[in-house]
Amino acid sequence: MTKSEAKRRHSEICEEIERHNYAYYVENKPAIPDQAFDRLMRGLLDLEKEFPELATSLSPSQRVGGQPLEGFRSVEHRVPMLSMDNTYNFDELREFDERVRKQIGQKKIEYFVEDKIDGVSISLTYEKGRLTLAATRGDGETGDDVTSNIRTIPAVPLFIPRSAKCKESVPDLIEVRGEVYMPKKSFEKLNEEREKCGEELFANPRNACAGSLKLLNPRMVAERELNMVCHGMGAFKGTIPEKQSELTAFYRQIGFPVIRSSRVCAGIDAVIQFVEAYEPSRYKLDYEIDGMVIKVNDFDEQKKLGTTSKVPRFMIAYKYAAEQAETLLEDVQIQVGRTGVLTPVAVLKPVFLAGTTVSRASLHNQDEIERLDARIGDHVLVEKSGEIIPKVVKVLTQKRKGPLCKFQYPARCPVCGGHVVQTEGQVAVRCVSADCPAQLKARLRHYAMRTAMDIEGLGIQLIEQLVDSGLVNDVADLYRLTMKQLVDLERMGEKSAQNLLDGIEAGKERHLHRLIFALGIPNIGEHAAELLADEYKNLQALTRATAEELQSIHEIGPVVADAVASFFKETSTKRLLEKLAKSGVHFDLMPKRISSGALAGKTFVVTGTLERFSRDDAHRFIKEKGGKVLSSVSSKTDYLVVGESPGSKLDKARKLGVATLDEKTFLKMLEKE
Repeated sequence: MTKSEAKRRHSEICEEIERHNYAYYVENKPAIPDQAFDRLMRGLLDLEKEFPELATSLSPSQRVGGQPLEGFRSVEHRVPMLSMDNTYNFDELREFDERVRKQIGQKKIEYFVEDKIDGVSISLTYEKGRLTLAATRGDGETGDDVTSNIRTIPAVPLFIPRSAKCKESVPDLIEVRGEVYMPKKSFEKLNEEREKCGEELFANPRNACAGSLKLLNPRMVAERELNMVCHGMGAFKGTIPEKQSELTAFYRQIGFPVIRSSRVCAGIDAVIQFVEAYEPSRYKLDYEIDGMVIKVNDFDEQKKLGTTSKVPRFMIAYKYAAEQAETLLEDVQIQVGRTGVLTPVAVLKPVFLAGTTVSRASLHNQDEIERLDARIGDHVLVEKSGEIIPKVVKVLTQKRKGPLCKFQYPARCPVCGGHVVQTEGQVAVRCVSADCPAQLKARLRHYAMRTAMDIEGLGIQLIEQLVDSGLVNDVADLYRLTMKQLVDLERMGEKSAQNLLDGIEAGKERHLHRLIFALGIPNIGEHAAELLADEYKNLQALTRATAEELQSIHEIGPVVADAVASFFKETSTKRLLEKLAKSGVHFDLMPKRISSGALAGKTFVVTGTLERFSRDDAHRFIKEKGGKVLSSVSSKTDYLVVGESPGSKLDKARKLGVATLDEKTFLKMLEKE
């Protein structure tokens, strides 16, 4: 086969695969059996093996994800990506309609209504029919280039058109605006995997989706099974559709996924009727929505209405209220955490709520039970608003029949039978037994977390077996495990055992702040662990620090200082550290930091909600550039980075004369490095 023949055949196979991807992932109507699709893909791979130059970023073979990225570059949107106003009541929808009609000068407006998918806004740029850029919304003006990650989503076309019949429709340039989301099944699967690995669960599909798009390894993104729908348009060169409904039809024609449940409504009354009738259907969708988006359908009218500095005047979101359900409180069970805290969980008569059957809900602590006056046998209202564990929000005391006993917190640990105590002035009730297996299991899960020692494969079920069998009595015992011990455990093969041993071995070389956090010192989170690591540089030096010395560190108060000093005075802690040292765990590894530049030696506080960064990402970038992150503003703070809804920290910074940076200025400072 000649190169030109190979190129032509490669193009044909690519278009055929993309058509089948569309049928499978978008239409949910596979046109060929899986085996036939696999043969197509194998043919493509064989062709690319013979002609490697054909394996470009536009090939379907690249959807599994390429090499890890070093970071995300910032890109400017040709047309700003604005946020939108929202409301929770129909009166405000009517007020919105009144404003629109007044400005347009019409008695009735045609609206386009569609799902408000709870995902991450994205802009896809296609030039001459080929995907050249995918960017997050960011601050609306600029976003992150996440093209490598977006290419892993099968529903996103790598090129258009998919068929010869619509070639005339392909514009020279189009910015397709849409929403990336994680389907419910993918979300459940991801959290199950994270639970097995002892990692913190994602609160909801949106958080999981946002976290996935921020991953620097596209192969990991491909495993998250993200999806996307298109609903808007940025820059466009060609014949522009006249209405929003026509744009949706156009997207569907050229092979883009769109929201199928959208509707054109004549007037606001029709909108309200549709929105109200649609609400029960939202729980049957394979993605999360938190409301409906209402847009003026005609693009000329949209243009006439214009925008404010932040939001378009031609659209609004109607948000559904969190659903509540009434059920029976059948029992209260106590869970024991790694620090011995006893947490009450409501056991409920199963009730269908927000698309799932709920049988457990959070009661938080003893004070919350007393505030609710919750008693076993009560009728309660349960609410689920995008979180993993629903919560009891109200007890229907008027339905209480006869006297019900108040719930009594146990005087002994329900797991080990050890004594429990409540420190004066604190809400938490704790088991103080050093031999409590529930605490040990929770400590092991914490130790193995990705932000701690990152031990892949050490999940809940395996931890249960290791503790119950007596193989592990503290975290240091992990480093003594052998292949023979592991393969004798239930559902543990040699490959899984070796992967675990490799993960444990790799954990010996984590940075000091991660080790400090992993030890589970009371009141020590990731930030405090970094402060301690930066100050002492070595775990042995930290163990000798007095409470008074610790308090001299900015942001370390007396409660934290006492907790750290007390922890390292414990005989059990000293024995544990000796075992860790003998096992080869490093006590002095520090991340490399830049010692010169605009951020080096400067102290930062971040407040409010940032568009382009999570709070953790902003902190990480500052530290990587040599800066220091604090949690509170003082006269020693060099800069306060200010996002939306900054709160009291901004007021304090102004009083103290601390320099403030908006997100755009902060980003420019990072890029100078």
